[in-house]
Amino acid sequence: MPNRTLDLDDLIASHRLGHAMPRGFYTSQDIYDYDIAQVWNRNWLWVGHESQIPNPGDYFLFDYGPESIIVVRDLDGEIRAHQNVCRHRGSRVCTKAEGRARVFVCPYHAWTFELSGKLRAGQNMGADFDPSKYGLFPVQISVFQGLIFASADAATPALDTVLAQLAPLTAPYGLNDLKIAHTASFPVPANWKLAVENYLECYHCGPAHKEYSRSHSLKSPQEMKGLVGPLRERAKDAGLSTDELELIGAAATTPFTSAYYRRYPLYEGYKTGSKTGEALAPLLGSLMSFDGGATDLGIGPLNWFLIYSDHMVGYRFIPRKLQETDIQVVWFVRSDAEDGADYDKDDLTWLWHVTSLDDERIIRHNQSGVNSHHFQPGPLGEMETSLQAFYDFYFAMIGPEQEQRIAIHG
Repeated sequence: MPNRTLDLDDLIASHRLGHAMPRGFYTSQDIYDYDIAQVWNRNWLWVGHESQIPNPGDYFLFDYGPESIIVVRDLDGEIRAHQNVCRHRGSRVCTKAEGRARVFVCPYHAWTFELSGKLRAGQNMGADFDPSKYGLFPVQISVFQGLIFASADAATPALDTVLAQLAPLTAPYGLNDLKIAHTASFPVPANWKLAVENYLECYHCGPAHKEYSRSHSLKSPQEMKGLVGPLRERAKDAGLSTDELELIGAAATTPFTSAYYRRYPLYEGYKTGSKTGEALAPLLGSLMSFDGGATDLGIGPLNWFLIYSDHMVGYRFIPRKLQETDIQVVWFVRSDAEDGADYDKDDLTWLWHVTSLDDERIIRHNQSGVNSHHFQPGPLGEMETSLQAFYDFYFAMIGPEQEQRIAIHG
């Protein structure tokens, strides 16, 4: 079958409000490349936690699509980020996922960069060569209660206003006093947007997540309604605010700076997200008791966290290829908690390990169906309204107001 060329505007226009997106958004290499450029390279991305780089010279890499970011604590103790692209001929400068360095030395021609990104030396480049013009490309950094966010685009609006509103709500959890207990990746053969969409709705939770549904009332809005009042009273006793924050859609200052903080109850008998309902780790921050609730936290449009009273789980859906995404799950506990004494790693990770395996399966099947030429986008259900908000954000990133235009070959 010969290729036919579509205009991006036409594909966007073919989307029906309140329906899933058309097939081309998940099957076109041109769209995927544009997603990286217009969505991922211009938004705030949760790249890590400051506990990963406690000392000057400590660094780690954050990779997505064809991109790689170096996150480092410089010699003055400041957290910085740079594009992992040598300014000479483009080689990766850092090839190890994490480590400690006094300087960054490109393995190709030994160009040497300070931790600040400044080029220290590029030998045999001639008398007219000016090293000051060839430092590593800088990446914006924003640190919120220990969580590190990065944006490759200098024009991306700052998160400061949003973070100021979130700060009093998340303060009791002591997010700055956490450490990573475990990280796991669940590769799924699907476009990144299908993985994100799956996370944003719980319509599938009852049918697909049996273990999760035993403890989390989010799977049933009707049942959850009667549990919210008692949760609010327990939250007050535990030292948590009962306020919520919804800076999404029209309430967000910009599409880049959305955020939300919502709480929902676990079922009776569950203190936290565990198999038995019992505690998994020491209480976080200044919390005084388990209130039997869970907090959904979103910072920016691509970063999500679930906070229980005794641990936090962070989620990233990292694009690797057109139909290859890493579901990355990161478990956090209080910084002084010791594995084997204060928590058991297998127990801690059980729920979101089995749930992520479920997600890999259903997202994989979802992509297989979307790949069919017979796929037609169906209507969104009452428990899928957050998908339309995601679509609105996505179209704002790639839509007609953007200067770049692309042709889609399919």
